[in-house]
Amino acid sequence: MASTSQCLASLARFSLSATSAARPSAVSWIPTFFAPVVATRYASGGGGQKKKTAKKKKTYKTFRSYDLTPMEQMSLCDAMRVLRASEAGYSPISSKYEVAVKLRTQKNGTVIRNRIRLPFPFQTGTRIAVICPEGPLTAEARELGAVEAGEESLFENIRAGNITFNKLICHAESEAALKKANLGKILGPKGLMPSAKTRTITNNLKQTMHDLVGAEEYRERGGVVRMPIAQLSFGPNQLAENVKTFMEHLKNDINELDDQQAKRIEEVVLSTTHGPGLSLNGKFLPTDEKITVHDLEGPM
Repeated sequence: MASTSQCLASLARFSLSATSAARPSAVSWIPTFFAPVVATRYASGGGGQKKKTAKKKKTYKTFRSYDLTPMEQMSLCDAMRVLRASEAGYSPISSKYEVAVKLRTQKNGTVIRNRIRLPFPFQTGTRIAVICPEGPLTAEARELGAVEAGEESLFENIRAGNITFNKLICHAESEAALKKANLGKILGPKGLMPSAKTRTITNNLKQTMHDLVGAEEYRERGGVVRMPIAQLSFGPNQLAENVKTFMEHLKNDINELDDQQAKRIEEVVLSTTHGPGLSLNGKFLPTDEKITVHDLEGPM
């Protein structure tokens, strides 16, 4: 016969085994389609590492500018020597000089846009179209040399993509018709949309067409104003006169802005169609005494 202590021990073992069998496991109550996900979470200790937040890049209110002290800058004649050499083998008529002016300006500031008539024009093949009411104004525009003139007929050609002109002006009487035609999406990207700012909406067709022939338009993009300034066949004096006139015109545009939209000229770069860009130091004569201004005139 078993003793009392043996009976109590066997009873205790039975109670423990029954309790452990009745207790559910950690994941026994979870549906099978959730089990792999939950098991992984339990195995990892719950949560996991926190993602590191990426640092925000520093934003600038103005376009980036650079220190020009270590940069080699040239006089106009020295730059012409290098650029003319880089254009060897190309036609001096097809190749052109271009000026790029770097501005210290705000990114969301006012954009400079204007038109200038240079002392020595070089662009040829200007084709002007005039938006004006049918009648005497149409006849006047054609007599002045417009390739197209009118309202609805001109609008239809623009919508159809038949753009045979590279300059477009609008008479003040047709300004409402131009707005109603809704051609900004077509003319805007091509730089042909007439506006009062560029003085292409006018009452004086004769004066405006005269200004457009041989005139150059320039516009600020990304803090830089670029404009073709002369043909490669131009001499130093002609190029210098065109650059001087353009810079004075650009400075007047900057002075007309208010103090909140202030701009400052930082650098002037001269380049050609196939040549590099060379920073100018504001001087004219070549540094080599053996080279004269007359050596840079005429064909290469």
